[in-house]
Amino acid sequence: MLDDFVVRGVLAALGTVVATGVLGCFVVWRRMAYFGDAMAHAAVLGVALSLAFSMSIYVGVIITAVCIALIFLQLTGAGQTADAALGVLAHSALALGLVIVSLLSGAKLSLSAYLFGNVLSVGTTDLAIIWGGAFIVVGVLWWQWSHLLTATLSPDLAYAAGIDPRKQELLLTILLALVVAVAIKVVGALLITALLIIPASASRQLARTPEGMAVASIIVGTLAAFAGTQASLMFDTPTGPSIVVAAACVFAATTVLGRLRA
Repeated sequence: MLDDFVVRGVLAALGTVVATGVLGCFVVWRRMAYFGDAMAHAAVLGVALSLAFSMSIYVGVIITAVCIALIFLQLTGAGQTADAALGVLAHSALALGLVIVSLLSGAKLSLSAYLFGNVLSVGTTDLAIIWGGAFIVVGVLWWQWSHLLTATLSPDLAYAAGIDPRKQELLLTILLALVVAVAIKVVGALLITALLIIPASASRQLARTPEGMAVASIIVGTLAAFAGTQASLMFDTPTGPSIVVAAACVFAATTVLGRLRA
């Protein structure tokens, strides 16, 4: 069954939306959309370094994203505002990645695939990595759910409960780096943030509890994955952007539904 490239593509998209669906809720609750963008920009540098040193794209992206996240925490701890630190890191990483690629002969075509994604080109090894990463992300979030939720609701309440909000923020940052690496072959570096934000925002209109919103976000992402892949095959459009467009349509529908129910 996995010999069919369409089946592999759908399974890759499903593995990605499972991870982004749950983690995306925390991105929305904590208003970390710009942070997600910064990590996606850093992924370009990770891809460039991977091509330069002939190593796994996943390893290069994870290492780079984690390094950027740690530098961000250091900068904010040293007094820089979060938006300024993210702006500097995101654009510096993107520019450095593009400079490195320009120095590598034949790497520009490879980088293009990771900027926009090509889910229909994933292999069985990619599938194993994507689903392995998704299980790790969902497993860690399930394990630390109450701590993460408390730290998200109120840092003061978290301290009172013996929870260190900084550690929870670092954990989310590392998970975000892992999700960026997992999703880069599905939607590309430029659209990763969309899969984090849109399904979670759409599910906000459908759920009354944080747990319900996480489940609804996975369902919305799954619908978008199926619809986007089908539309891509029917209209010969790029698959990753088609999945994001399908998610945006679901978001529009849930927003209208929410207005009608209000």
